[in-house]
Amino acid sequence: MSVWIAVGVTALGCYAAKLLGLSVPQGMLEHPFVKRLVTLLPVALLAALTAQQTFGDGGSLLLDARAAGLGAAAVTLVLRAPFLVVIATAVLVTAAVRALGWGA
Repeated sequence: MSVWIAVGVTALGCYAAKLLGLSVPQGMLEHPFVKRLVTLLPVALLAALTAQQTFGDGGSLLLDARAAGLGAAAVTLVLRAPFLVVIATAVLVTAAVRALGWGA
């Protein structure tokens, strides 16, 4: 029964967060600082999530095949390759590093 309580509390919390976002005055959303923050925040959160998932292992730093794949993806991004090419490059480099036994 406690699982359903947690589900209900989470659903109410999500609804309250949505309602809070809708109740922000329009003038506040037009402020240049808020516009800039809204533009940059998703990028920063995605970068942090990527770094944590690539280099994190509990409480320690881990460099393995995923780091090589991320590096290859960064190179293809700098070369302005299409998104699918970036993903394919990252996957292939990660697989190659693992196949060669250089990363776990």
